[in-house]
Formats: sequence, C-alpha cells, structure tokens
Amino acid sequence: PRVCVVGSGPAGFYTAQHILKHHGGALVDIYEKLPSPFGLVRFGVAPDHPEVKNVINTFTQTARSERCAYYGNVTVGRDVTVPELRQAYHAVVLSYGAEDNRVLGIPGENLPGVYSARAFVGWYNGLPENRDLKPDLSCETALILGHGNVALDIARILLSPLQLLRKTDITDSSLAALACSKVKRVWLVGRRGPLQVAFTIKELREMINLPGARVILDPADFSGLENAVKDAPRPRKRLTELMIKTALEKPGEKPVEVHSAGAAAPREWGLKFQRSPQEVLPSTDGRSARGVRMALTRLEGSGDSAKAIPTGDVEELECGLVLSSIGYRSLPLDPAVPFDSQRGVIPNSSGRVQGVPGLYCSGWVKRGPTGVIITTMNDSFDTAQSVLEDLQGGVLDMSPSREGFGAVESILRSRGVRPVSFSDWEKIDAAEVARGKAAGKPREKIVDPAEMLQIIGH
Repeated sequence: PRVCVVGSGPAGFYTAQHILKHHGGALVDIYEKLPSPFGLVRFGVAPDHPEVKNVINTFTQTARSERCAYYGNVTVGRDVTVPELRQAYHAVVLSYGAEDNRVLGIPGENLPGVYSARAFVGWYNGLPENRDLKPDLSCETALILGHGNVALDIARILLSPLQLLRKTDITDSSLAALACSKVKRVWLVGRRGPLQVAFTIKELREMINLPGARVILDPADFSGLENAVKDAPRPRKRLTELMIKTALEKPGEKPVEVHSAGAAAPREWGLKFQRSPQEVLPSTDGRSARGVRMALTRLEGSGDSAKAIPTGDVEELECGLVLSSIGYRSLPLDPAVPFDSQRGVIPNSSGRVQGVPGLYCSGWVKRGPTGVIITTMNDSFDTAQSVLEDLQGGVLDMSPSREGFGAVESILRSRGVRPVSFSDWEKIDAAEVARGKAAGKPREKIVDPAEMLQIIGH
C-alpha cells in the first residue's frame, strides 16, 4: 500500500513512523510546503529549549527509512490537489497543523505594535513567512494577551539576558533586535483567574527563576485559593501553590543584570487576571499602539469551564507592544476536503475524515490546536491505527495499482515544481550547523527558502 502524509511536523512524522513500524510493506511519502521539515519542532519550540527538539533525531530516522520519502517545497492544494493525491495513493493523511492564529476581533488590533504570538515566535525562530516582521521593541512595557506556554515563551525571550540567548539557535536578526530592545516590563493578561491558566509548572518555574527579572504577583489575586484547589488534580494544585508561594514571597535580593555602563537594568514581569481586551488604543498620531483598554471580568462557574463575564468596569494599561497569544487556528486546505470552520478542524472520527473513505487526518487539524508534542504523538498513532485497520480490513480499494509519487511527479513537473528530497534537506541542515558553529551556536537557521534552494542547486 502507498500512503501519503501531508505535513512534516510531529503529527506527520509520528503517523508515518507508526504505519511503517506496523505494516512491513507500506510505502509512505511525506509532503511539506517548506524545503525544511519538522514543523513546529523547528519553528515553534523556543530556542532556549533545545532538549524538546531531540525528537528530530527520531523523525530523521523515519525519513531515512527505505520505505519513506520526503518531498519538501510542495504546497498541497496549489502544486498538487487532494483529489490528485487520492488518485495516486491508497490512503492520504492530512497532518498540516494550524497555519493561522485566532484574532482578537477588537478595534485597533491592526495598529503597528500589535503582533500575533504566532508571527512573533515565527520571527525569532526563523519561519520564512515571518522573517521580515521587524517588531518595534523601542517601548518599555509589553503586554501579552494569553496565559499559555507560548505567552510565557515570548515573555522569557523578551526578558532573557542576551548571553543566554546567544548560545541558542535563535535567528541572527532577532538576536540583534533583542540586543537593542528597550522592553523591561512584561505583563501577561488573561480573561480568567489563576485557576484557569493554561501554562504548565515547568514553564512557570523557569520564568520565576529567570536571571535579572523580578516577578510581580498581587497576593490579593490568590486569596482563598488554597481551599479552592484542595481537590484539584495534582498538576493544577502544584501550579497554583507555586503561584501563591511566589505572590507571598518578600522580594528577595535577586542579582540584577549590570550593563557595561554600570547602571542596573531591573526587568520585571507579572500576571494580571480577569481582564478582557476591548480595544488597542492608538497613539495621538494614530501610528502605533499606546495601550489596551480592558474590561474587568468576574467568573461564572469554576474550574476549566469557568466563563469570564464583563463587570462593566474598565481599565487602561499602557504599553507600546501588544502580543496576542490566544491560540492557533487551522485553515481549509482544499475545496475537496470537508472543514468545520467553527471549530477549525476537519470533521473526523478516530482520524477518518467524515464521508471521504481513504482520507484521514492527524494532529492539530484533527483535534484543534492544543497540547504538546506527546499529545500529538498519541493522537497520530490513533490515526495511523485507523489507516492500518482499514488497510487490513479491506475497507480501502487495494486493487488498482496506485503509482504514488510516480504519478505526482509528472503533475509537479508539468507545473514547474521541483521537490526537495530528505538528502537535499540534509545538505541545508549541514550548512546551517556549519554557520552556527562559526558563531558558537547549535545552528544558524537560513530564513530565506530561495537561499536554501540555492544551496542544493535547485
């Protein structure tokens, strides 16, 4: 059987890995729109979290299997359609993730100085489409809307001492921009309370221990929570206890970063709760953001299902940089694929796309943009299992000989598209590592796809 997987992030690679492992004869082709593989492992994981990127070694083993092939630089839906792939393969799995971000839907959202977390993370991680972002870091206060791990990642990158970032694979241009950054205060604002934050204890602890940065938590935000959290699941309980402990601690003598001029630069960050953004306020000339007007909220219900209801009171928070970290969003890929635009997923059951036999989905486009790599792994194994069951149970039409990439190759050639193979990628990878070595970094990412193609002589 010939199976094709669209998207080379964790969902795509784990789906391929599981099918190859449990079906001794299956051939799997992975298609990716960028020349470079690995999706959010490369472009989403923070540069100072290199250990999370170790899964790349497993994915590389999968890609090197003689029954697996990688075709980068191919945009499905444009260079080749899903119906064309379905003609060429016995099964097609869509694992292309969430390529967009949720919007705030408030006035002033498009002012200069307002960025989506997705674009900002893409900028410092070398995602080609965000390489020209040039965020304005000339203000002292940044406001991040959202209480997830991505929000904490961004706060950490904005406040980290440069010597910590210099040893990472953060892009050269974002490092230069951060070196000139005036940002010294970051607020993370959420609509709900401390019991509803979405970040995890590891990320919070890392932020609390960030050198040269002071934490501002208002003890009043946490009063009475010890009781409320008594019967909560252990991770939630430990996370809340850490916030309470931090809020009640007397400001210790944390070593403050000293600049070459000798003057101390105190940096600080804090969490604000029960505030919902109403409007990004423009500066007098209307050319940039100067703050955000927030509706104060009260909570109805408890736990994860608590809703934030505006109280009628508002407050303004001054800031020159607004980062919206309220979630990613999947987009429809091809008119031939059903899509639930309300939920931003492909309607499916155990990864089988509703009403389209032989078409499957895994990862964020299957279940929505939540969870970490391990969640996606389990989810992809679940989809792969459905594919294997259908291959073995005679659900899929195995009689016609499907040509797989042979059929796709002639379509791509007729449209002037040249795919990038995995050995091509390994040449690009080697070039990045060599450039990084010269700068004392694990790699220096190449942010322009044209330059990648040049390296491999495309």
